[in-house]
Amino acid sequence: MELGLFKTVVADSGLDGKPIFLLSDLSNINEISYSYKKTITNFIYSCNLKFRMIVFFNIAQNFRTMAESIQAVMPDGVETIIVNNYQEAIENIIAFKAGTYRYSELESEAERHEKAIKKHFLATVARISWFNMLDQHIALPSVHDKYYTFIKAIEAMQADLREKEKEKNMELEHMKHEEEQKQTEMVVKLNAQIELNKKAAREHEKEIAALKTRIATQDMELTRVSTAIAEKTMSLRNLLDKIYALDIDTDVKRQMTDSCLSLIETETIEKRLNIELTESDSVFLSRLQKKHPHLNQRELRISLLVKLNYDTKEIARSVGISTRGMESIRYRMHKKLGLGKHQSIKTYLSDLAASF
Repeated sequence: MELGLFKTVVADSGLDGKPIFLLSDLSNINEISYSYKKTITNFIYSCNLKFRMIVFFNIAQNFRTMAESIQAVMPDGVETIIVNNYQEAIENIIAFKAGTYRYSELESEAERHEKAIKKHFLATVARISWFNMLDQHIALPSVHDKYYTFIKAIEAMQADLREKEKEKNMELEHMKHEEEQKQTEMVVKLNAQIELNKKAAREHEKEIAALKTRIATQDMELTRVSTAIAEKTMSLRNLLDKIYALDIDTDVKRQMTDSCLSLIETETIEKRLNIELTESDSVFLSRLQKKHPHLNQRELRISLLVKLNYDTKEIARSVGISTRGMESIRYRMHKKLGLGKHQSIKTYLSDLAASF
């Protein structure tokens, strides 16, 4: 039963604001769902239509109790009756409109009392079951009434359900509190972990900075050692030339020259640069280091390879970097060497080597 559709039908029929008489054929209904029970009663209570009479007819025996329960929870201003068939339904509506309706007139006092108790019982159960009305007042008949026990049992059941509802709400509240506490603990733990990660990141940054400083220091030391070796090599070769020019005993001269040659070892520098150095290379590196002491070991190596006419790709492969990375290093070297905008590194290094 769709409320919006029903209101549209009422409006289209010109029945807005007029008394409505509803007939409901229940011949094909044997049971209804819990949600539909609520829908029916919500429809009657919230539709704001002027129902004057509702008549149920053609009710199956196994559905009669449910129909009577629906009848029991209807508002007092809506006359709700159950009849056998459509003919009786029409006759009762006509009689109601004519003012001759007497649905309970022939009943005895005992029958009316029994009927009222039954309606009270069904309505109370329906309100508890369908609407969860656990705080409704349940009017009890006299303790001497034969139906007192049944109504009292409903009252006791309502009290029990109320306690269960209270326990359920307390349990839900407890679960909610526990969940909030867990969430709070998780947030605290997460924040602590974030702070720990930040601290670890700071420590790593310090370690990286320290390692960079250490590497820079080692580069400078390697450059110094390489330069010193180159200078010593040049001095030894000058000494060797002088020994060759001496007019002394041949064996003595050979011993002296062999000693000088063994000293003129450039293995250390060769290992540093991964290339075989000539005397002119060693001299070039020594002079370059003196003129530009701020060049590091890798930049000295690159300078030598540039002087030796290696192309950018070969140099990049030799020092273990990308071509793009090599371009960046050459740009920095251009500034370190103090070159002009249109002055190339290769030309500068070649001129420097030729000036020795």
